[in-house]
Amino acid sequence: MEVELLEATANPEEVICSAARNDYMSAFVGDQSFEEVMATVEGETLDDRKETLIGHLLKQGHFGPFEHAQATFAVKGISRSCMAQITRHRHASFDIQSMRYVSFDDVDPEAVAEGEMVVTPPSANDPNWVGRNQKGGAVDEETVEKREEIFRRSVKRSVEDYQELLDLGMPPEDARFVLPIGTEVNMVFSVNARMLMHIADMRAAADAQWEIREMTEEILDLAGEWCPITFEYYESEMKNRKNRLAP
Repeated sequence: MEVELLEATANPEEVICSAARNDYMSAFVGDQSFEEVMATVEGETLDDRKETLIGHLLKQGHFGPFEHAQATFAVKGISRSCMAQITRHRHASFDIQSMRYVSFDDVDPEAVAEGEMVVTPPSANDPNWVGRNQKGGAVDEETVEKREEIFRRSVKRSVEDYQELLDLGMPPEDARFVLPIGTEVNMVFSVNARMLMHIADMRAAADAQWEIREMTEEILDLAGEWCPITFEYYESEMKNRKNRLAP
């Protein structure tokens, strides 16, 4: 899996603060510099004032201003299963690599059996891995070797059958039905800062599935560089709270 930040609102926290100050000012924010907009906020420096205001907004649950800052991420190599989970967040916008138009007729089934094209869950080859809905705990080496053998055999056969169906003239949009739900897919999605915090509440939580949790953590790392005050506060003050942010 790879995650990249493709594009994002420039100076996102200036946008957030300007939107928030607009709600409580008689003057029009569009006629003032950012320094003037923030002049009455507590703090020695402009960065201090941004930190004061953003912390106050998040603490008080005034999330509307965070909808004005938006980022677009590209994600490479997630499973169709993970894709199905993230696209349930309907306030984000998605473009997904199409398996109707992109065929995998030149993929080596042996390479697939070794881990290409299909995401391998940790429980397939790690005897100490314990999933949320797993019955029992860790298993012995013999059991996990059998798991991996069955998993590799199954995905290899699925790809071989898929390619044979293509050779027999079946369109990719129909032949894809035999491919496993772990088949890799690429995705581009856009989301505002508020919605990203909601997604993180749901998908970076301890009870989320391992793959979408990993993806969300990588996205949060990038968001922390793009919108540092907001996501530092989220990580330190909000992430592990009991009540999750509504979309």
